[in-house]
Amino acid sequence: MVLALTVCGIVVALVVLALFVFGLRRRLIQRSGGTFDCSLRWDVPEKADTSGKGWSYGVARYNGDRIEWYRVFSYAYRPRRVLERAAIEVAGRRLPEGEEELALLSDAVVLTCLHRGTRLELAMSEDALTGFLAWLEAAPPGQRVNVA
Repeated sequence: MVLALTVCGIVVALVVLALFVFGLRRRLIQRSGGTFDCSLRWDVPEKADTSGKGWSYGVARYNGDRIEWYRVFSYAYRPRRVLERAAIEVAGRRLPEGEEELALLSDAVVLTCLHRGTRLELAMSEDALTGFLAWLEAAPPGQRVNVA
């Protein structure tokens, strides 16, 4: 009986510690400001796929001329993807369709982009989209910017 209680106590302590570290990571990512919730689908085929597969929920952070994208359900402190402003080309935008509506946040808008020849999709709120497009257009003079 004592062994079972000890094991249960250790398991509960480990779960609490894991949740604390998970929350601490999120706070460390957000502390420098300029973050927004953003789902990402990498290497998307040309034909729009509305099955809802391939989306990863994450947090994006502006860092100079880059967007750093972090997976939400991860303990990694380094970004999973880094998108440079000069290499992002916006190909279009659309509302989620079909099963995508269940895979994404309720107010999401899907933005189709090209980044160094890789087709990707970003899903974010309308407010975050406005900020993202303004950030793209605010590139320093001389940089090529393609915003649809």
